[in-house]
Amino acid sequence: MKNEDTIRFVREHASDDVRALALMGDRLGTVDMPWALNQIRGRQTAMKKLPTLAMTEGIVYPPHLSMEQCSSEQTAAWKAAVCATGAHESMADLTGGFGIDFMAISKGYAYATYVEANSELCDTVRHNLGVLHRSANVVCADATNYLHTMGHVSLIYIDPARRSQSGARTYAIADCSPDVTALCDELLAKADRVLVKLSPMLDWHEAVRQLRGVREVHIVSVDNECKELLLLLSGQSSAEAEAQPMPPGQAAPLVRCVDFTTRSAEPLVETFSAAEATESPAILTGAVAPGAYLYEPSASVMKGGCFGPLCRRYGLRMVAPNSHLFVGDAPGDFRSGRCFRVVAVSTLNRKQQRRALGGIERANVSVRNFPLSADQLRRRLGLRDGGPVYIFGTTLSDGGHVVLICEKIR
Repeated sequence: MKNEDTIRFVREHASDDVRALALMGDRLGTVDMPWALNQIRGRQTAMKKLPTLAMTEGIVYPPHLSMEQCSSEQTAAWKAAVCATGAHESMADLTGGFGIDFMAISKGYAYATYVEANSELCDTVRHNLGVLHRSANVVCADATNYLHTMGHVSLIYIDPARRSQSGARTYAIADCSPDVTALCDELLAKADRVLVKLSPMLDWHEAVRQLRGVREVHIVSVDNECKELLLLLSGQSSAEAEAQPMPPGQAAPLVRCVDFTTRSAEPLVETFSAAEATESPAILTGAVAPGAYLYEPSASVMKGGCFGPLCRRYGLRMVAPNSHLFVGDAPGDFRSGRCFRVVAVSTLNRKQQRRALGGIERANVSVRNFPLSADQLRRRLGLRDGGPVYIFGTTLSDGGHVVLICEKIR
């Protein structure tokens, strides 16, 4: 533990600008400035990302990269919910990091093991577990080596590092460390269930093809930014797997699109069955008419790509196969995204555009499957950014380009 002067400095300057504090240099000889600045920066990050932990006195924060890579409080809680079913005797987190996911998931298990190759992170998590009055087995070891020697557990959680040895970001499963594709059989042999966290950049269909025993896919977004792709694997049979046997590597899992948004206290979740995931969407055959309701799905629903059941459930039609905007006749119950009412419609004809705009001077402009970028369309329309009006440039199923002028409903 650091000396009292250092602890006091961190407490007194908890809300101060870290860059300004760094200019103080070594003027305070008894204060460990590098450690103190890291703690102040870490807590300030945690206030947004991990608010409950940030309010706990005595928590020690890791270096900035670990804070950047750790899950948020919301996404960690979702993982705990995903792992809430099945046996709860024991679990192991093979890539512990700062331990945010471990602390959330392990609450539901009688015996929990945290595994991390970085000894400093192990010390940090061991300390924080004590502050939180939590008990766990903390092991400083390489994930793959520990997997080879560990006994059977109810759950294994693994979040492979998505950075190469040079520090560059990687996305492909085989390029991450450890390579889950190479360890998949052993992971399933050592646990009833395995939860794998992967890059949100990955195509979930491809991830399912590469891994055996995928039962559930969870695509998690926070404030309309896709943050995590989670795969729940099991070597045990499930009712759906028995009812719909598939060749190895070709299983069709349950897909859950999860959105954490400021509009709702609880996450908004759209769930699609194996059969629904391949269902084709209804396509709008004519033009978009003023008065129609326009829906822009959230980032997680977009990444899920299960547009067929989305149309069927909420009475929507896709504007065009590649436009990823949907229209309906009423403001329905679909909440995983934004809803607008179409006020006016125009082609790219400049006279039509002037009439449709009717004196509008500023708007929020975006494009979907459109020949111009959002900035190019904004300049063409002569608009400034912002205001209550929303404009979408898109392409209809007949190939025609249209500009939809809308007001936001939610």
